[in-house]
Amino acid sequence: MSVNPELRALDIAIPAQPDSLVRLSLLLADEELNLVAVAQLIESDMALAAAVLKAVNSSLYGLKGRVQSVQQAITYLGMREVAGITFEMGLRAAFPPAIELEPLWSRAAMRGMLMGRLAQRLSLDAWAAHSAGLFEECGKAVLFRHAPDHYRSMLRAATTDVELLSLEHAGFGVSHDALGAALCESWGLGAAAVASVRHHVVVQATLELPPAVQRGGILALSAIVAALMQAQSPERPPRLDAAVATLAPRIDLDTTLVLRTVRRLEEELLQAQQRERAA
Repeated sequence: MSVNPELRALDIAIPAQPDSLVRLSLLLADEELNLVAVAQLIESDMALAAAVLKAVNSSLYGLKGRVQSVQQAITYLGMREVAGITFEMGLRAAFPPAIELEPLWSRAAMRGMLMGRLAQRLSLDAWAAHSAGLFEECGKAVLFRHAPDHYRSMLRAATTDVELLSLEHAGFGVSHDALGAALCESWGLGAAAVASVRHHVVVQATLELPPAVQRGGILALSAIVAALMQAQSPERPPRLDAAVATLAPRIDLDTTLVLRTVRRLEEELLQAQQRERAA
């Protein structure tokens, strides 16, 4: 897909999608999904396969026993979660390693998993939700790669993503949400994921869905999961109940059902954190 000409004029490069992810996307789009072919594709890239297995065997997923192959990981976790981990590793590999980006990648992995699981349990598009969560902050990585010293100072100065957008517009003429959406488009992600990445900062801050977004379910999940992740931090007041109460009716979901599902997901997240501390 083409990138917005206004973004190209800014001379900020959008990284190309790795070949392995292009081929994986084609396999995932096939109506008769071949799990063996997917596993073989991931395992054909030794670095990618090793990174996927390391992630799968982390305390985040809480599997009993060590997973030895990608095929085994698919059996235990399912295709979507393994594909999500693969896209996460491919996205990370598209950018130079930087200590400032490590928190971003950690949040991406957590957010993608939570959004995908929540969407699945609410009968929404789980892959669109998972990929939207993974790519939500990728525009920050684009700007960091473009001007690391300048952008590093912005990250230090901004206390919220709303403040960061203002600094980005002043410094670069574009913000990370627009760049992230452009990267999603160029990598072939679906319209719901692109819209979620494009609007997530404003929706998370205001709990208001933009009228221009026709199908806002994934975007609403982004704000709900953001509130869930913030609830784990003692530095931020919890907004989880408010986010669910405001957004669930907007996407025609039962508020009680969504809150119950989110609370169950929150318990799973706490258990994962406990396992990580005990490891």
